[in-house]
Amino acid sequence: MSVAEQRTTDIKAGPGGVMTDEVGVITGDLTLRTELDDAGNVGLRVQYKDAAEWYTVTGVKAKLADPADLEAVHGVAVALLNRPEG
Repeated sequence: MSVAEQRTTDIKAGPGGVMTDEVGVITGDLTLRTELDDAGNVGLRVQYKDAAEWYTVTGVKAKLADPADLEAVHGVAVALLNRPEG
């Protein structure tokens, strides 16, 4: 996916972690990135905080009708995946 726009936030995954296509569940301190490509497709990727490798979050692919909705999608993803208290 050629990324046209993105939003990034550091999160702490909850007890179940975040399921990725490449390596399965990852847990702990992560960075979440919501990406929008030129065709309006949005996806989520995560990495261990400060690591080099990014992983695709399983099951998260959608098409946005309006690119301005990227901020809202990222906010919802952060709200769902950030569980610093467990």
